[in-house]
Amino acid sequence: MNIAHWLERAGRARPGLPAIALGGSVVCDYQRLARRAAGLAAGLARYGLKPGEHVAIYAENGPHYLEILFGAWYGGFAVVPINAKLHASEVSWILEHSVARQAFASPEDAAAAAATEPDTLGGTIAIGSADYERLVAHEPGPIVPRAPGDLAWLFYTSGTTGNPKGAMLTHRNLAAMSLAYLTDVDPTGPGDCILHAAPMSHGSGLYALPHVCRMALNVMTESGKFDPEEVFRLIERWPGSSMFAAPTMIRRMVDCPADLDLANIRTIVWGGAPMHVADVIRALDRFGPRLAQIYGQGESPMTISLLSKADVAGREHPDWLRRIGSAGMPASVVEIRIADVEDRALPTGEAGEVLVRGDSVMPGYWGDRAATEAALRGGWLHTGDIGYLGADGYLTLNDRSKDLIISGGSNIYPREVEEVLLTHPKVKEVSVIGRPDEEWGEITVAYVVGEAASEELDRLCLERIARFKRPKDYVFIPALPKNNYGKILKTELRKMDRARTVGADHIRESLP
Repeated sequence: MNIAHWLERAGRARPGLPAIALGGSVVCDYQRLARRAAGLAAGLARYGLKPGEHVAIYAENGPHYLEILFGAWYGGFAVVPINAKLHASEVSWILEHSVARQAFASPEDAAAAAATEPDTLGGTIAIGSADYERLVAHEPGPIVPRAPGDLAWLFYTSGTTGNPKGAMLTHRNLAAMSLAYLTDVDPTGPGDCILHAAPMSHGSGLYALPHVCRMALNVMTESGKFDPEEVFRLIERWPGSSMFAAPTMIRRMVDCPADLDLANIRTIVWGGAPMHVADVIRALDRFGPRLAQIYGQGESPMTISLLSKADVAGREHPDWLRRIGSAGMPASVVEIRIADVEDRALPTGEAGEVLVRGDSVMPGYWGDRAATEAALRGGWLHTGDIGYLGADGYLTLNDRSKDLIISGGSNIYPREVEEVLLTHPKVKEVSVIGRPDEEWGEITVAYVVGEAASEELDRLCLERIARFKRPKDYVFIPALPKNNYGKILKTELRKMDRARTVGADHIRESLP
């Protein structure tokens, strides 16, 4: 059950069908994409890689992404997509922990990646280089068979202990996710397209899979990033367009003054973070009945629950406002249960931890048995999110039991930031929390006990972690609130922060 067969099938059945576009121009049909992916697989095998070994991708979006993903799967390898926004030290840690044998990086990142690569890595190839083209030019061989439970995608999520965990996604997991998308969210066919404006190392790359399965067109932005005006131009160019976006991206699209032919939009799917009801209504007013929501985690990608386009647009429903503020109904490939701290099922309407099981749920974390056993105890994925199921089966999320911060759709765990800040000699104690923000969902705020200057702490973070993780505000206080056991009370910090920022106008309007 190797999902590379989806691309091979497309290359045989629809050889001239457009597969990839860069901006407004088609750059690859399905026959060429299948040929290059198969050549890359053969080249990696010639380099000595064995089926089951890991291939890392550290790059911005681009036409290369799909041929590396599917090329790795053709050869029976597993892929390790790495967020291109991460710091070099973070990339190096993931490469070492994942035991990646080969890496591909954007030309501007290849030298930096090679300078910090672990001994286990066979090398880093710059995408588009002569070495890269020699690799894909190898004579293709047959697809290497894979079992449904074999590892396909190693998804590194932010970690509560300062290091990320590698959620192991199998060929079965990715197939279940893809079929759920096509069934529940966005029926797709040849001639339709998906715009990759969000990172392909995360949601957008995962949603490329059902589009390859259905022989649709994958459109890359020329900038490799998200820009509302560029997205609008591409929607004008490509009818039947869908895209995956974080709520921050949708807000920027709503606020973009450029004209847009709404008829060309098929579906805009938001996920990665909740979206305020007011923002949903604004987006619906701007784009019409073309919005859907997914709730998932790296451990069950895109497939815990969803709001369909009909749900979001159904203003006539008596519970419409409650529904568009919910996480929707369970995806078709999972079961959801709400449980107490003893994992006992709770009745309808009572809040507890959201548990999930199904074919989209990971088998565990790479190299972390303890974390796997904790997350999957009793055969259910423990999401760490608190919510309840209504009488109609819709899931409403109340809060996160963990201290995860979601800013612009990106996950940030406080301890990772705290450990960096605590390396400054003038920082005695620190606690990081999320502050609600209209534009970004949340921003990172550090409460600091000590005498370090904010500018010094900013520089320290930029040296150690990704730019988007650093605090956007530093608040210096004499002592952190603690309980009788000495544990820092983040709930009290959040109360203090709410009181401090009510009516304040110092929160940045935009973040670099």
